[in-house]
Amino acid sequence: MLFVVAALLLLGVAMGSVAHLPLPATLVAAVAIGAWLAVFAVRERRTRHHH
Repeated sequence: MLFVVAALLLLGVAMGSVAHLPLPATLVAAVAIGAWLAVFAVRERRTRHHH
């Protein structure tokens, strides 16, 4: 749960800085964050199925 709060906090900071970044940098950051969240979701699902 603490991880989710930290992720939302970082997302808020990232969204605040998006207004100051050029579009390509914003897209790269969005893809990186999306991939990280997808990997985290797959790992969470895999560990829950094993237990």
